[in-house]
Amino acid sequence: MNAPVDVSFFARAAKPLTSYRPYWAKRFGTAKFLPTTRQEMEQLGWDSCDVVLVTGDAYVDHPSFGMAVIGRVLEAQGFRVGIIAQPDWQSADAFKALGKPNLFWGVTAGNMDSMINRYTADRKIRSDDAYTPGDVAGKRPDRAAIVYSQRCREAFKDVPLVLGGIEGSLRRIAHYDYWSDKVRRSVVVDSKCDLLLYGNAERALVEVAHRLAAREPVESITDVRGTAFVRRASEDGWFEIDSTTVDEPGRVDAHINPYQTTSEQAAAQGASCSKEDGEAAAAAIPEVAGPSCGVGRNTPARRQYDSPLVAGVEEGDSVQPIQFVANPALRTRLKVPPRERSVIRLPSYEQVKSDPILYAHANRVLHLETNPGNARALVQTHGEGTTARDVWINPPPIPLTTAEMDYVFDLPYARSPHPRYADENGSHDGATKIPAWEMIRFSVNIMRGCFGGCTFCSITEHEGRIIQSRSEDSIIQEIEDIRDKVSGFTGTISDLGGPTANMYRLGCRSPEIEAACRKPSCVYPGICQNLTTNHDPLIKIYRRGRALKGIKKILIGSGLRYDLAVQSPEYVKELVQHHVGGYLKIAPEHTEQGPLTKMMKPGIGSYDKFKKMFEQFSEEAGKKQFLIPYFIAAHPGTSDEDMMNLAIWLKKNGFRADQVQTFYPSPMATATAMYHSGRNTLKRVRRSVLSEDESVDIVRGEKRRRLHKAFLRYHDPNNWPLLREALKTMGRADLIGNGKQHLIPTFQPVTDGTYQSARRKNSTAPDKAVARPQAVAPGARNVAKPVKGQLLTQHTGLPPRAGTGAKPAIRPGNGRPVAGSQRPATGKRPGR
Repeated sequence: MNAPVDVSFFARAAKPLTSYRPYWAKRFGTAKFLPTTRQEMEQLGWDSCDVVLVTGDAYVDHPSFGMAVIGRVLEAQGFRVGIIAQPDWQSADAFKALGKPNLFWGVTAGNMDSMINRYTADRKIRSDDAYTPGDVAGKRPDRAAIVYSQRCREAFKDVPLVLGGIEGSLRRIAHYDYWSDKVRRSVVVDSKCDLLLYGNAERALVEVAHRLAAREPVESITDVRGTAFVRRASEDGWFEIDSTTVDEPGRVDAHINPYQTTSEQAAAQGASCSKEDGEAAAAAIPEVAGPSCGVGRNTPARRQYDSPLVAGVEEGDSVQPIQFVANPALRTRLKVPPRERSVIRLPSYEQVKSDPILYAHANRVLHLETNPGNARALVQTHGEGTTARDVWINPPPIPLTTAEMDYVFDLPYARSPHPRYADENGSHDGATKIPAWEMIRFSVNIMRGCFGGCTFCSITEHEGRIIQSRSEDSIIQEIEDIRDKVSGFTGTISDLGGPTANMYRLGCRSPEIEAACRKPSCVYPGICQNLTTNHDPLIKIYRRGRALKGIKKILIGSGLRYDLAVQSPEYVKELVQHHVGGYLKIAPEHTEQGPLTKMMKPGIGSYDKFKKMFEQFSEEAGKKQFLIPYFIAAHPGTSDEDMMNLAIWLKKNGFRADQVQTFYPSPMATATAMYHSGRNTLKRVRRSVLSEDESVDIVRGEKRRRLHKAFLRYHDPNNWPLLREALKTMGRADLIGNGKQHLIPTFQPVTDGTYQSARRKNSTAPDKAVARPQAVAPGARNVAKPVKGQLLTQHTGLPPRAGTGAKPAIRPGNGRPVAGSQRPATGKRPGR
């Protein structure tokens, strides 16, 4: 079964998006761009907006930008929607620009979490913002969802406030905040919103909008899936499951041997069965009651034998055989409350704030309740005493069907930034270019969701594990629209993908199993036997797309799940021979089992298998193509030895990674719970560690994180002093030397401590970064001057293309390679 999406229970479980009666304002028609000013509203004939959306991103009317999708979906339902993009948050004035919304505010921090958008993994402020015209930083506040919500309340306090977006999704319960290094409250409490819509919220949003339009009070809307809200009283008719504690093993007593006599049992424990001996012992040491037959009736030793399984053992009685009786509790079948009326009570905010073990437990429970087919509601108390209130989280939303996905993506998007961002020439390619739009300008999103379950990734917490795919006709129509309507198109589609490149129309073979499954990943530790791995529908789209008139090439820019790809050699051949622009990004993330098991990623053997197929099909096509592997430093579960072994692997395989990613603990991710608690939340969380797999080696502190990052950049002279010290401490000084078998040399050139990367604003000019040797060991080659033609590319140390000399061609002004030398980065991390 190639397309399980429309035949599963999900297709029948929710009201279709197209079944609602349009709101009366639909008579105003469709706007070319949703209005951002009063003047634009007047041009459309509006006197007010039904919904005002506030976002931390610049307004780009493209289906890859969340606010554009939400705005167009609401417009299609008949509502008048205005957008306030990147407002000045210092006062409420900017939030009054479009007047008072008739129905509700819609607030989001943007396509990225505002803290991740502004800070690096080392907590340093970024100097750019890809979602802002001109790549300018500082156009949104920290924790933008909270700040914007406060300003909306100040502007018009009696208007219902609906919060959404990825920042809200990842903070829907009490969560560890990496930037303040503490557990923060649910964003529902901090923002004081009326409703939080988490995940891809089209279904919930449309229902909420129509109910508010029908004058239903927002506080009564508590039954919509994919929503969270605050309530102060318990809900009647619900079965509450208490999960506020972690099981602790009590005292374990040895089993009584039914074939031993009482005197034999006492003798085995070094005591006597004589009454006189027992009384004497008790008189001598009254605080200790030994297991003697003669001790008093109410002593602990006597009570040890007074159990329902031992009957009639009195003083002077003969020993009677034990009578085994069936447990009456097992005679009746246990009735489990219905899941749709069950709610799990998580440990309170006050508990998880002070107890990392309870935090890990709560995070594990949340991740087990993510399948829309069997998830139960969650509730978490915030506050104590009279100030206590519950954050109630309804089960995840029902995924969209293929028809509904087509409905959302076929709406009349302008596919360009709002005209207000145009430069002096009326275009968006100059000083006001928006990098995030440039990256997806000629790309097509073909699916949503990811069943990979990588613990460091937030896709599954936001979009879910059920793959939602568009139809082939809808995808082809969008390619034609790009060809015919988007200015600057040269014939190359930069990407056909989504969270991953090759999960299109993959899913569970059985609707019943899909609805009942609670596994965190369909591909770890191996590919599930119930998962379809047929790539034929994707191959068909590739072939049909590149056959279109005016389409010269279709590249794949999304991260490839290579352990799935190798299940379909025909797909790998199609991809390699027709859709790779010289370089293909994949993400093994690591080579060692320690960190890989905490990431839920396949072993390096899967990478080797894919690499072999990649090289074979490239050779058959007569093409010189290369893989670009990505790796993560300092991930939970990574030891210093693991990073050393990864560095050895990199050198052995000729890779010199320049773009290095250090683990970034994003809110609510499984790996973040490991980072905060030191426990492996992929397993049962206990107070006491009973096995090595239950604890996790956490890479904390700037020095150790810098060391792990240095191992990935073993070739950088700036890192050699740190690596020499570490290798000597680890007892691996044999890796220091000037031979090919060594990891780093013994000599140290003069360096200025700069770091040169592919990102323009985080780089040092090449002429300033040239290293000059200070002391060169005898016989060692001067490494400061690379031999012409052997300088490695900025990504991975692969040889430069023929005819380009020693340096990759760079597009003027932005430091990124042009299409002729290397395919531009899409900004999407592989394997997410």
